[in-house]
Amino acid sequence: MKVLEAEIDPNVAKTIFVVEDDRNVRYLIRQYLVKAGFNVETFPSAEELKNRLNAGYPDMFIVDIMLPGQDGLEFCKELRKESSVPVIFVSARGDETDRIIGLELGADDYLAKPFSPKELVARVRAVFRRVEGTERTNELCAGNVRMLVDEHRVLVGVREVEFTPKEYDLLHTFMKRPNRVHTRQELLNAVWGIDHEGDLRAVDDLVKRIRRKLAEADATVRLVTVWGVGYRLEP
Repeated sequence: MKVLEAEIDPNVAKTIFVVEDDRNVRYLIRQYLVKAGFNVETFPSAEELKNRLNAGYPDMFIVDIMLPGQDGLEFCKELRKESSVPVIFVSARGDETDRIIGLELGADDYLAKPFSPKELVARVRAVFRRVEGTERTNELCAGNVRMLVDEHRVLVGVREVEFTPKEYDLLHTFMKRPNRVHTRQELLNAVWGIDHEGDLRAVDDLVKRIRRKLAEADATVRLVTVWGVGYRLEP
């Protein structure tokens, strides 16, 4: 099978974890998603995926229902207890009852096999558009930290905490995706812009300042260093 060349769009570079036990299907999904500009990691089982989650969450999961060991439905049920990261199910079980069960467990979409890889990419983009539309809300919450986006304010409990514009922008990036690991380069791009050629240490300095302010305000979240990768906001 010919490997598709990646056409990375820096504005689209979200990370997707694909959990599929069929190696050929896993390969095909990965190639089309990479072609569409996404960062992709693949796993043959839910158990291997969960080991990876210790380092942080992606922007989306694509999960086969019929997996060895823990199946996709049970994985989604567990996931929804701690995260709202979008999930798309892919499965050979395509009857109406199976689709309803998957959606009721918290999946954002359900695609029956065999499917067109191009349709899967279209559905991935549609789910991201839908999720990002709901995220354009005035309030983001993690632990006892609330960010009032329209008012450009941050509250820890009932106390307002002052942040500089860049501190605010960096915290906003973390608040939109709690538990997701962000690389230092991603954070530099998010705060200073994709064309900025500054030193990555600027991100480290900004993280230190935000940590200090959150600690002084007794916030119940923390910015965790993921060594060799970046940072994540941990409620």
